[in-house]
Amino acid sequence: MNLLKSAGAILAGFIFVVIISTATDQALEKTGIMKQPFDLNPVWFILFVILYRSIYGVVGTYITASLAPSNPMRHAMISGFIGLAISLAGAIVMREYGPAWYAISLVVLALPTAWLGGKLKVMKNANP
Repeated sequence: MNLLKSAGAILAGFIFVVIISTATDQALEKTGIMKQPFDLNPVWFILFVILYRSIYGVVGTYITASLAPSNPMRHAMISGFIGLAISLAGAIVMREYGPAWYAISLVVLALPTAWLGGKLKVMKNANP
């Protein structure tokens, strides 16, 4: 039963990140703020995208840690390693679309954002 709860906690965090990231991207595209193809955007805007995706990653792993049946930090970090693998695969598959440094930054930030999301939950549990 705990295995299903653990998988559900991780899945919930990922679903949040996918939905909120996709919705934000679509809103920015529909308003004309985000240009397609992505590499037509100025550097400041790409940095902004990295920022909001990182914030969403922290929130997603916080959700995972909050729903975890035990060991919230472990669940957050498992989520981070899965995110790292997905980001790495995305960087390889999408290497011809957009600047390489953007995709690499998402790979590099996967574990730190997961750690921060888990750490925030652990700190909240310590100080209710």
